[in-house]
Amino acid sequence: MIKINQLNKEFESRVRLGIMSVLMVNDWVDFSEMKNLLEITDGNLASHSNALEKVGYIEVKKEFVGKKPRTSYRVTQSGREAFTEHLNALEKLLGREL
Repeated sequence: MIKINQLNKEFESRVRLGIMSVLMVNDWVDFSEMKNLLEITDGNLASHSNALEKVGYIEVKKEFVGKKPRTSYRVTQSGREAFTEHLNALEKLLGREL
């Protein structure tokens, strides 16, 4: 049996679920690619990625390519573990074990 409080509150947003899902299967993903994959606005991606960075679940890299700024994301080890635990808790809630 699972208690609902075993689900990670940081992943309640569909945007955060999307960000983490993309990063779990990719090394680095840049801002434009992430925005297009999830079909969200710049502000939406920026605010949710900032929240995930604050808790240490993703790493954000800002650099210049030529004269253009480029922001990229990748999942951290603690983010990978937290997201896997969250998915496992969801599976238990659905009555399935991974």
